[in-house]
Amino acid sequence: MILCALLGTAATAASKPLICVLVPHFKDEYWLSVGYGLEQEAARQNVDLLFYQAGGYRARSAQIAQLDACVTQKMDAILLGSVTSDHPDMTAAIARVSKTTPIFALVNDLRAKHLSGRIGVDWTDMGQLIGDHLRQLHPAGTPPVTAVFLTGPAEAGWTAPLETGLRAGLSQSAVTIAAVLEADTGLRAQLALVERALQDHPTADYLIGNAPAIEAAFGLFAARTDTNAPKLISTYVNHSVRRGLQNGQVLAAPFDDPVAQGIEAIRQVMMAQTPKSSPAMIGPKVVLLTHGDPAIRTIQTSPAGYFPAIQ
Repeated sequence: MILCALLGTAATAASKPLICVLVPHFKDEYWLSVGYGLEQEAARQNVDLLFYQAGGYRARSAQIAQLDACVTQKMDAILLGSVTSDHPDMTAAIARVSKTTPIFALVNDLRAKHLSGRIGVDWTDMGQLIGDHLRQLHPAGTPPVTAVFLTGPAEAGWTAPLETGLRAGLSQSAVTIAAVLEADTGLRAQLALVERALQDHPTADYLIGNAPAIEAAFGLFAARTDTNAPKLISTYVNHSVRRGLQNGQVLAAPFDDPVAQGIEAIRQVMMAQTPKSSPAMIGPKVVLLTHGDPAIRTIQTSPAGYFPAIQ
């Protein structure tokens, strides 16, 4: 049963279903891969998409206004990459909008009722894979090493479970997290975090960071004349991190296949029948990629030059 079953007469055989896609931003190439998967499957399913970006993880009011804009434009469904997991303003907006338009959580954790589906992965698993890898490299009883963890803002739904999984994986290891630094996941904000991490923790063995932080580190390390730069581990894969895994700049990163998440999101919208109070999460299996892994060459990301048309 397709989307029109969910809304009665909103989508018909004579008109394409219209889906609103709301994301935090496209400042990170990761979201470009999500968008590419969405557009590829939308074309196959004969669906039209309307993209909005909020501008960052602290743009809650802007994203709520975009939710209302989707309703005004009579969209058949909304895919929401939320900038917050549980802020009461957002959950209230979801409760209001879901009365007329089905909402599906996209990629980011969203602790709200009245969702018709959830597409994504458990970011606890993403952190756990990193922690497990470092524990294997530095088991308890071996010489101690330190890491600085560079992450997104607390408002983002993925940051807390990511850190929980990382710390769980590091238990029984010789690795200590010397500091946790948070900022929005744009390159400029993350560059400031990397600079702070290097200044405050000059002997850190590892920088564990989101993809824009790793991109910022590439540039900073290239300008350094010393050979004591920390090893880099990314908390997820985008285009730049993929290249870093290939050339050895990045030691490891968990891969949650953002293109596949975009594809699955369209499929779930088109198959949805009734809203659920707490629908199960649907998404790809998370795997850890390390430098030298042949799988790095076969994973899919959005093609060079791709950028969705946004409102």
